[in-house]
Amino acid sequence: MERPKRDDELEVDVDALAFGGLGVSRHDGFVIFSTDTVPGDRVRVRIRKSRRRFAEADLVEVLTPSPDRITPPCAYVPACGGCRLQHVEYAVTLRAKQQHIIDHLERIGHLEGIDVRTVDPAVAQFGYRNKMEYSAAPGPDGELRLGFHRRGRWDEVVNVDPCLLATAQGNAARDIVRAWAVAHDVAPYDQRAQVGMLRHVVVREGIATGELLVTVVTAPGADDVIEHLVAPMREGLGGLVGLLHAVNDGVAEVTQGLPTRCLWGRDYFYEEVLGVRLALSAPSFFQTNTQMTGHLYERVAEAAGLDGTQVVYDLFCGVGSIGITIARHARQVIGVEIVPEAAADAERNARENGVSAYRVLTGDVGRVVKEQLAHLPKADVAIIDPPRGGLSGRAIRRVLDLAPEVLVYVSCHPATFADNAARFVNAGYVLEYVQPVDMFPNTPHVEAVARFTRDEAAVTRAREAKEDADRAKAAPPA
Repeated sequence: MERPKRDDELEVDVDALAFGGLGVSRHDGFVIFSTDTVPGDRVRVRIRKSRRRFAEADLVEVLTPSPDRITPPCAYVPACGGCRLQHVEYAVTLRAKQQHIIDHLERIGHLEGIDVRTVDPAVAQFGYRNKMEYSAAPGPDGELRLGFHRRGRWDEVVNVDPCLLATAQGNAARDIVRAWAVAHDVAPYDQRAQVGMLRHVVVREGIATGELLVTVVTAPGADDVIEHLVAPMREGLGGLVGLLHAVNDGVAEVTQGLPTRCLWGRDYFYEEVLGVRLALSAPSFFQTNTQMTGHLYERVAEAAGLDGTQVVYDLFCGVGSIGITIARHARQVIGVEIVPEAAADAERNARENGVSAYRVLTGDVGRVVKEQLAHLPKADVAIIDPPRGGLSGRAIRRVLDLAPEVLVYVSCHPATFADNAARFVNAGYVLEYVQPVDMFPNTPHVEAVARFTRDEAAVTRAREAKEDADRAKAAPPA
């Protein structure tokens, strides 16, 4: 088998979609991952990178299109790096997402035969995002570009108008900022030269409430000119409840953890899910698809199997959205959250929704549980909704210390979920099923709800095996 070289052009048949949205094909037994391709395509591709076991390639020409290839409705595909699957029939993307979870469980977790159910489809494939983060950069002539990074580029931005994933208000907010910047000669920030003023625009929206919170991120020195943005934003956005100004004087392209002041209104907005009204501050995490969030939480409640008698731990609770929505079915809910602003939001949300059997512990899950375990009530159910990186070894040990009878894991990344799932199974838990939910249409991302139950006999065997291994390590050499 001769390995393809960089810039080689090959004709291949695409067999499947890999995680990340790349097409999978084989050439003389060599695996090739290609952009913008669909299972069933025959295509010509150009090798971009060649590695020992696989190659990465770019699409040159579609020779014979797959029956599952569709015309993307967005004019910015494939230049924009946001949507990777607009060219694929929706039903095909759902099957691929289900298979990605199966593949990761088998290859990373070594867990075979798991009941991974068909993906719950999204209510809407477009206009579903309640959070948009736009980047600013200069074009070839220095003109303002406000949109998303060009695929594969950190220094170039595709100027979008409109973005089909955003709502009408989300698009309007971006356009008002763009018009203000042009009118007042506010230069876009050049990441290479590290000069310029406008860096990011973050739009957060309550889909159920219509409330909008907008944060404009600039380099230092915009205090006077940013004041001229208040009037057009208030006039152009009927749902605006707050306009914030954040200052980034560093190199990193970040929008959180920055010095921030409120130019007008308040620094939070309201969203509603399953009859619960949630206050969300600018840095707080919340699912980006409100329409599907209620459905996701119903799947969580279903997996938890609550009957009103259980003590539930809501780990990585964020603004408390999961715990508060299911609290009426539990005896008590205890949330743990490391971000102080989010923990404060969770406490306020519980109070404003009249949920008394809810408390929040602020701090790292691994540290908080270890320090307070002796003073905490026994866990019947633990709900884990970790960031994309999954759980650290210490956090997993703390969850095992809680010893819940039922463990519900909300995953946003199949690879880290597979690793964590294997650790729980090896510690004596049974992975009963995984229910994927499509929160992110037109992208490769998939959310999933997994139910684990504690097997006492398996837990005992795992503990004894660990104790034997620890004794063997501690024993002096013969």
